[in-house]
Amino acid sequence: MTKYKLNNALRSSSEVTLTSYLAADGASGKRDDRPYQISVLDNDNLDSEANRNLAGVRCAGCSSCALPSALPGELAASLAKNECDKFGLNELKVEGLDRNVCLCEKFNGGCKLCPRPSLAPTLSLAPTLSLGAEGKESCLACHRGACGAPYSNAGAGQARRGWRGWRGAAARRARACCSAKMLLRRLPILAWLPNYNFRSGLADLIAGVTVGLTVIPQAIAYAGVAGLPPQYGLYSSFMACFVYTALGSVKDSAVGPTAIAAILTRENLHGLGPEFAVLLAFLSGCVELLMGLLQLGFLIDFISGPVSVGFTSAAAIIIATTQIKDILGLSFPGGKFLQVWAGLYEHIGETRLWDATLGLGCLLLLLLLRKVKDIKVGVSEKGGGGRGRAALAQALWFLSTTRNILVVLVCAGLAYYFDTKNQTPFVLTGEVRAGLPRLALPPLSATVGNHTYTFTEMTSTLGSAIFVVPLLSILENIALAKVFSEGKYVDATQEMIALGVCNMAASLVDSMPVSGALSRGAVNHASGVATPAGGLYTGALVLLALQYFTPYFYYIPKASLAAVIIAAVVFMMELHVFKPIWRTKKVDIIPAVVTFAACLLLRLELGIVVGIAVNLLFLLYASARPAVRVTSALSSDGVPHVVASVDRALAFPSAEYVRRAVRKAADRDARAPLVLDASHVQAADFTAARGIKALIEDFHARGQTIIFYNVKPSIAEVFRGVRPREFLHCSCRAELDRLLLEAQRQDKQARV
Repeated sequence: MTKYKLNNALRSSSEVTLTSYLAADGASGKRDDRPYQISVLDNDNLDSEANRNLAGVRCAGCSSCALPSALPGELAASLAKNECDKFGLNELKVEGLDRNVCLCEKFNGGCKLCPRPSLAPTLSLAPTLSLGAEGKESCLACHRGACGAPYSNAGAGQARRGWRGWRGAAARRARACCSAKMLLRRLPILAWLPNYNFRSGLADLIAGVTVGLTVIPQAIAYAGVAGLPPQYGLYSSFMACFVYTALGSVKDSAVGPTAIAAILTRENLHGLGPEFAVLLAFLSGCVELLMGLLQLGFLIDFISGPVSVGFTSAAAIIIATTQIKDILGLSFPGGKFLQVWAGLYEHIGETRLWDATLGLGCLLLLLLLRKVKDIKVGVSEKGGGGRGRAALAQALWFLSTTRNILVVLVCAGLAYYFDTKNQTPFVLTGEVRAGLPRLALPPLSATVGNHTYTFTEMTSTLGSAIFVVPLLSILENIALAKVFSEGKYVDATQEMIALGVCNMAASLVDSMPVSGALSRGAVNHASGVATPAGGLYTGALVLLALQYFTPYFYYIPKASLAAVIIAAVVFMMELHVFKPIWRTKKVDIIPAVVTFAACLLLRLELGIVVGIAVNLLFLLYASARPAVRVTSALSSDGVPHVVASVDRALAFPSAEYVRRAVRKAADRDARAPLVLDASHVQAADFTAARGIKALIEDFHARGQTIIFYNVKPSIAEVFRGVRPREFLHCSCRAELDRLLLEAQRQDKQARV
């Protein structure tokens, strides 16, 4: 039993199912009496000529779409209604199906009644069913004159004339942009807010507060990673949460400062001050919003898995490296990977014992608390104490989730105790500006020392970060969305728009670039968040901390914040992925290793550009060296010939290579015709057309026939554009056999 699902654009049902069976070895087919549920539209054409054609096993619209007589009668019987009343072609009753419409086009798949024959020496009895994205290219016999009547699509032409071409398309697109469906897609809050209830609100409250307790210590620490005062991390943690509540499409995403955005900001600030970070956030938002409006999300596809692994692992190592000096209580300039290790080598003797002890102790404690949630609290053998054990498991999970804030609070309390004793064993965070940030436009100029930077100079200083930071932020946010989407569709365009508006709005309150954080997203998901409204409570908690608790942030030891960062980013290192990459495709190790090394030794944004460039080189090499498979075959008339099949598009890098490969294939039998099978050639350019012209000239000079088989009409037009000497091509086996027979006669006449 074979089942084919066909996309039908003419009916409200999502699919039409055609079921057929073919008995093996010519055995008689057996009737299938199992019940089948096939929906049939109630329409007026059930007894039309088109349906009568279907009952006669003929495709309405092209006379060649009858089943070949060579096929076994069992297959024809399975397709006809009079053989089986459970299923068959008569069940495909589609409204508007008249005699001028071809089934190939209506069902966007290969024609089920005129199988395309193979180029194999012996024709298989089973039909070749080609399901393509475009039906009119799936069954060439229905659309080309040699094997059937030309395809007629008068209805589409009338539709185009009625809509007046591109003006009609623009009008339809404009109407679609203003529809209620589009409004719900671009403002997701309108979809979930009408169904919001007390239970959802309670779940969002718990999740929002939990994420807020996680983001406060992380935000202060990420500000240090970005080379900014600690309050800027908190400034970056509330406005984006509010905006994402209205525009976000993923309930688990917690937008705010992240490790990757922070380290990229640090590498591009060049120590010039917070104004540059705020402007970078605004410009990143503009780029992200523009990418969303123009639907440029495909650019992220150029960052392959190995490149992403190399970049993420290198970023994690760089971030951890920059925090080692705070763990040891050291202070020296330099934030790059090699600079930090050189500084550690020079200043290792200045390590502060108390800071090192506190930092390493906090790091060990954070790693242990991370595993607390995995402790299995089972039910007793008698089945009692189930509620108490569940409460204990929930308490352990909460302890593990809030480990960052607990460790920071304990260390701050310890530092405060020593301060009351007039002792300062730890290097402290220092004064954090109290109060809420001012609401103002992003800075368009900045004064650093005695020099005032204009907007042009500021953007020039930021350089490639204006494009690299938003691109990687989108990659991080969409990766987070896919992790927690539970198999649902992720609207990448909406996520880009939401992230762009978040950055633009956050820049009004002195924020650095923000994105969705995977660690906080995991906390949000585990907390049972119901809607994106959980961000409201996270942002509110950050605002409370800014307004009332900033004086107490003075006592937070830097070693504890460094431990929080290292404990978070150590799990970003995906070095374990290199082993499966090696097992699957060893060559993919090269872009991963190159990206990893370039990010460590150069700059992060340069490293990922190098990795993408290496990946593109592999893609270009693959396109420049398509596989050309050569076989010998016999036609139905016994004419021997050579078949050369090209497995991908013909473009300028591969033109000369394919020409040489085909000429080499022709040398196997200098007198036999050569058939170039272009079934898999989906595109061609001018250089490839010139190469084909030169190939035809070569074969003409040596007196050998070359025939192009299954060339798509659009590609045939490209080849004709260079005006070759004699372009022989066909799209069905009967025409190919005729051309081969004619070539054999001409060869015999030439010999005589």
